[in-house]
Amino acid sequence: MGDTNFDSEKIRNICILAHVDTLADHLIASYGGGVLHPKQAGKLRFMDYLDKEQRRAITMKSSSIGLQYKEHSINLIDSPGHMDFCSEVSTAARLSDGGLVLVDAVEGVHIQTHAVLRQVWIEKLTPCLVLNKVDRLICELRLSPMEAYNRLLRIVHEVNSIVSTYKSEKYLSDVDSIHFLEMKRVQYNSEI
Repeated sequence: MGDTNFDSEKIRNICILAHVDTLADHLIASYGGGVLHPKQAGKLRFMDYLDKEQRRAITMKSSSIGLQYKEHSINLIDSPGHMDFCSEVSTAARLSDGGLVLVDAVEGVHIQTHAVLRQVWIEKLTPCLVLNKVDRLICELRLSPMEAYNRLLRIVHEVNSIVSTYKSEKYLSDVDSIHFLEMKRVQYNSEI
């Protein structure tokens, strides 16, 4: 057993939320403090531990990896990006303090991005937008710096728009609830 004297203020659970093929393994390899050599990222699916995941090359079960950053322990939870496994995403979000919302810079926002942003909102997580595969804008699409900037800016605006929709829905829901309570009070008082 490890040391039982730990400071919970220095432990963070962060889930990775994305649509399919955003290369979460690559992100973990890049920033994982030597967990995997960066040249193996994208080739070796080290977060996918089930045989079926390896064969199909998709994440089906959430998995985690512990990382150290100075005196902090960070538990990164990689959740599936495919819509068929949304219960896994839900569970990962509930266990987390925050969420890294990965969006492919070329593909942009997908329907699953909407779903994970909604999950972040429902679970009251602190989101952090991560734009992945930015190099493809230059290497594959051959965009100029200004074109690449505008594309990234559109993605940021789209994500902000989705999040503001959830905030508006919450506000309207709260207003409707207050109005409903007032109506019930009026009906109750009118019977006296």
